[in-house]
Amino acid sequence: MRVIAVYELIQIFSAFFKVGMFTFGGGYAMLPLLQKDIVQKRGWATDEEVIDYYAISQSLPGIIAINISMLVGYGRKRTPGLVAAALGMASPSLIIILIIATFIKNFQHLDFVRHAFNGIRVAVAALIVSSAVSMWKSGVKDAAGLVIFAAALLAFTFIDISPVLPVIAGAAAGIAIKLGVGKIR
Repeated sequence: MRVIAVYELIQIFSAFFKVGMFTFGGGYAMLPLLQKDIVQKRGWATDEEVIDYYAISQSLPGIIAINISMLVGYGRKRTPGLVAAALGMASPSLIIILIIATFIKNFQHLDFVRHAFNGIRVAVAALIVSSAVSMWKSGVKDAAGLVIFAAALLAFTFIDISPVLPVIAGAAAGIAIKLGVGKIR
């Protein structure tokens, strides 16, 4: 029984190591990888759960990617799963940062390095748009969701506020709508 538990922790670590290794651009850029590996391939979470994890992670202190990995890991194997997922997610970044820090001074002035980083930024923007479309499909399901989305988008776009406030307001609005207060049809 102990060997199976260790094997499952290794699976959690390696799954999040892979997600961490190929996620460029932050927590939102990892959504396509999470959907493919964690939701579709492994069935460790549903699309709705991943969106919930994003919402929770956005309102918690720390790095979104680490927070999400810990939530999934905890759901699989409680505290040992949480630790395995967090270490898996963080390890590639640590390794890459150490390598880059060692050599970047020698190469950052080269045009092809600057152009490569520009290309990576464009690809990451496409990943984020793809993730936003996917999140839209599973998150905005009715008129109430559309109103909450529009209000949050306007707040993020035109008001310089912490992202936590629209997330909390969205949660409160969702609860109020579910309880029938100010029902939008």
